[in-house]
Amino acid sequence: MGSPIRVLHVVVNMNRGGAETLIMNLYRHIDRSKVQFDFLTCKSGVFDDEILELGGKIHRIPYLSEVGHNGYIQAMNQFFQEHASYKIVHSHMDKMSGFVLRAARLASIPFRIAHSHNTQSEGGFAAKLYKWYAGTNIARSATHYMACTNVAARWLFAGKAKAALILQNGIECDSFSYSAETRLEVRTELGIDDSTLVVGHVGRFAYQKNHTFLIDIFKELQKECLDSVLLLAGDGPLRLQIEQKVQALQLTNKVKFLGVRSDVERLVQSFDVVVFPSHHEGLGITLIEAQASGLPCLVSNHVTDEVDMGIGLIQFLSIKNTADYVKQITVLDKYQSRIIPSDALAEKGYDIKQTAHLIADYYLSHCEVTHETVDRVYTHI
Repeated sequence: MGSPIRVLHVVVNMNRGGAETLIMNLYRHIDRSKVQFDFLTCKSGVFDDEILELGGKIHRIPYLSEVGHNGYIQAMNQFFQEHASYKIVHSHMDKMSGFVLRAARLASIPFRIAHSHNTQSEGGFAAKLYKWYAGTNIARSATHYMACTNVAARWLFAGKAKAALILQNGIECDSFSYSAETRLEVRTELGIDDSTLVVGHVGRFAYQKNHTFLIDIFKELQKECLDSVLLLAGDGPLRLQIEQKVQALQLTNKVKFLGVRSDVERLVQSFDVVVFPSHHEGLGITLIEAQASGLPCLVSNHVTDEVDMGIGLIQFLSIKNTADYVKQITVLDKYQSRIIPSDALAEKGYDIKQTAHLIADYYLSHCEVTHETVDRVYTHI
């Protein structure tokens, strides 16, 4: 049997973000005798060791902020000229994928995927303008389009959105199934009583996630339910700012900053409700995981309704009024069943086993090289 087709995934780094979590979930479940993942990154990440253990290669070029526009483009072009034997490049950098796929096109790499994971660019005016410019290269450089939702496809691909494959952000459903034993175990580890109301959030500390509004909600909740805590998992550029706000509001003993967690499937067991007031989202994989654990979720109405698995756990609310969130939290039944229908997520396409099978077929059906050709080509990578 020949060597597997090697797919080059392009990201800034392989840390615990939504896109990166999806890639790793796919990587763990894909048939690696047929498809192997390699990575082009700019920075080290927490998944690097696991990637190497699974047989992947990690290439690295300097990031834009380190070498400027010209240096970044030069490094990107040089990389693809030296690694032109890749047949499939799968870029996960939203509008910045334009630069990636242009370099891949110039190197005559035949199969170039742009994957949309969001619905809006981050940063100030200058950053958004630069990303817009980068994105203008997608239409003429991508050969195929992929997105986590229809909304994400329309944002990045505009008139070509209908050509995009909607690839659901599948998860390992069984690992998130509710366990009363795990709930008690995690709460004990965190020093939280069984009767305490736990509000949870998993996400990067960035403008997109709207942590400042989340803190405002929790401040008001304290007036109605003193025996409550807020658990925040994640890290990011705005973490210090949010920590300072928590301190200023005298909530230090009520808000726990847990950092980046490798055990989110355990952590969510300890929550009673997820509050997710994002300004925008491609999907919000945290919400898929929360529903798999039977958790009620109060979600910003800026998040697509495609995230709703149809099992009565999602409620969309405006991010203009904290009172609506507080009202809904206080009427929750903390002791309601967390057991969901066993096939609820699979029916919506969010079982990672299905997703991995789909993406493997997609790569294999579009790659016109034989295993014998792959053997010959990839001995030089």
